[in-house]
Amino acid sequence: MTWPPNVSRRHALVLAAGAVLATSPLPRSAALAAADARVPSRGFNLPGWLDRDGGSAPAAATLEKLRQSGFETIRLPVNADFVSSGDPATLRRIQNGIRDLVGFGFSVLLDMHPSGELVAAFRNDPEAAGEKVLQAWTALRVVVADLPAQSVYPELLNEPPMEQTNWLALREQIAATLRASCPLHTLVWGPARFQGIWEIADTPPLADDNQIAAVHYYAPMAFTHQCENWDASPLARIANLPFPASKETASVNRLLSKLRAAGDEEAAKLVEDELSAPWTEARIAQDFGGLARWSTTHGCPVMLNEFGVLNFCVDVESRASWVRAVRKAAEANHVAWTYWELDQGFGFIRSRQSIEGFDGAMIAALLGG
Repeated sequence: MTWPPNVSRRHALVLAAGAVLATSPLPRSAALAAADARVPSRGFNLPGWLDRDGGSAPAAATLEKLRQSGFETIRLPVNADFVSSGDPATLRRIQNGIRDLVGFGFSVLLDMHPSGELVAAFRNDPEAAGEKVLQAWTALRVVVADLPAQSVYPELLNEPPMEQTNWLALREQIAATLRASCPLHTLVWGPARFQGIWEIADTPPLADDNQIAAVHYYAPMAFTHQCENWDASPLARIANLPFPASKETASVNRLLSKLRAAGDEEAAKLVEDELSAPWTEARIAQDFGGLARWSTTHGCPVMLNEFGVLNFCVDVESRASWVRAVRKAAEANHVAWTYWELDQGFGFIRSRQSIEGFDGAMIAALLGG
């Protein structure tokens, strides 16, 4: 079929897919499977290794077991502060780490994950902070260029800490920086400022025919982040919130009564606000239906490259139920996924150094079965 000269290759493929779906005897999910095949999925995030000095590499036996279990993708955070100087030893360490992961059969999302210092810099001097990110990718693009395009996916900037207009301009600059050395690699990007699934709706895709839009999903935060311990958020004072849940759920009423008895109206109001409508599998599926519509409208593949539940004080069944519901909603809407994360507070194994301590319920929730 010949397409008009003003129709991009990506848009042409979308139009062709629509024509196929209109006439194909296959179910819609089967007809779209080929279009989704190039988007890496069934993965997990691996922070704490190449995003810091002295980070911990996973043991080879652990990687082998994870791959045999059915995981296919690793999202690998790196830190602009460590790579922007172009230190050869740092770049070599990152390249060797990615090569090792690819050698185990994983696809790798190379995620530019800013440190707290860089996030603060975006508040104080966004132009200088943007330059730091561009310097980091200028150094890293040499690494990416020497890695297989079918296995390695550069992600421009995690949770871009700026207003959308500024991010869209910086996004194009980063993409151009990478494209100068990496013409065949698929670029991954997310919406500003939190990369939330709700922020994609009014965000246009890149002016590029080889891209994936990536979002995060942690809703409701009162459930996924209950008992968090890294700041003074009221989330730290919420415990034993179940899933699914509504304001009428008995355990929710007990929690609200306990919080108000302690004078903690802030935490109680957070729970009530987040449960203003019941949180159920159907509610989650509705959110991902919106993401699928954006993908279809823009002819841009999508992925969910962060979702998870903190394991500090949630019951095992509720945690697995939420993870399963999100994973199923993503897959039903042709959204690839990588879970946050492997072996820390949100993790599903005890240690990256051991093949013992794999959480069977969580792995089943992620991979099915």
